Amino acid sequence: MDSIQLFVPTFRIEECLAEIRECLEKGWTGLGFKTVEFEEAWKNYTGLPHAHFLNSATAGLHLAVRMLREDGNWQPGDEIISTPLTFVSTNHAILYEELQPVFADVDETLCLDPGSIAERITARTRAVVYVGIGGNTGRLDEIAALCRARNLKLILDASHMSGTRYHGKHVGSEADVAIFSFQAVKNLPTADSGMICYADARLDAEARKWTWLGINKDTYTRTAAQGTYKWHYDVEHEGFKYHGNSIMAAIGLVSLKYLDQDNAYRREICNWYDELLTREPRIERVPVAPGCVSARHLYQVMVERRDEVMLALNDSKIYPGVHYRDNTTYRMYVYARGTVPHTARASDRLISLPLHLRLTHTDVQRIARTLTEIVARL
Repeated sequence: MDSIQLFVPTFRIEECLAEIRECLEKGWTGLGFKTVEFEEAWKNYTGLPHAHFLNSATAGLHLAVRMLREDGNWQPGDEIISTPLTFVSTNHAILYEELQPVFADVDETLCLDPGSIAERITARTRAVVYVGIGGNTGRLDEIAALCRARNLKLILDASHMSGTRYHGKHVGSEADVAIFSFQAVKNLPTADSGMICYADARLDAEARKWTWLGINKDTYTRTAAQGTYKWHYDVEHEGFKYHGNSIMAAIGLVSLKYLDQDNAYRREICNWYDELLTREPRIERVPVAPGCVSARHLYQVMVERRDEVMLALNDSKIYPGVHYRDNTTYRMYVYARGTVPHTARASDRLISLPLHLRLTHTDVQRIARTLTEIVARL
């Protein structure tokens, strides 16, 4: 019996190699060339006005917080409301800038609950970080309206949302800044990279300095069309080495071509799960929000005695995951433990079932049948 893994990335290998070969033949593998092409392709695909290619979504989250802090003159100890049900890079990005994560609770979609956010707004609140977990939008439109009404910045952690559409358009325009992940197992896979998309053209232009150590002209810009290298530049402020490279962009360009097709198949897999699991009340399925056509990065269920269920699945050579552990159970965020009961409940029960392009209907039947049998037995 073959094992079934949680994630297995799929690359169109020959097409990727052709794009990479062009980089190698031109002798340009760093920032520029393919990164510029990928940024344009991403803007065309999403309809977002600005896009800057980065070496990871984590870099993008830090950059988003840093630049909004600088632009708004936020002070150490100012607060950003965030979710405790996320990968830790979301909340680490807040701490990098000496700001305070304040944890709101999640709703049935596992995204932040607007009411819980409203309860936690204080005179020191400066922004909300909203995570579209699994590709789900939750009540993003309500959160965006709340932020506008309370003069708060909205940072959209869209790491799972490449290809998610909300009320008919690609997500991202609801926020002041949206960050997408193209890490190896994401819906649009490279090896590791990301995209940061500001609503404000001024911040997009400034981001290009922050991602290249505060230098006001990157190497590609300083190379004239005829190949003359203009070495002179200024360094306007400190910065980071967060920019993406042309090898990752080359892979991303190929993955983008197939993103809608691949996401359609992921949704089909999720439909199979829904059909097969709907009759078992002890398996609680996480709903997709109304108006959301999710990228379906994850298929999540909740069960009692989760850890025992996962061990039993492993014994059957099925290897699911957990997305995520309640961050307030981690030592560094334990100050908020006990304040997010819906998150705590989900964290103890969540399972992410295998979801990737190499799964067949037979695989899904096996996973659903095995899970149902285990839950009934325990």
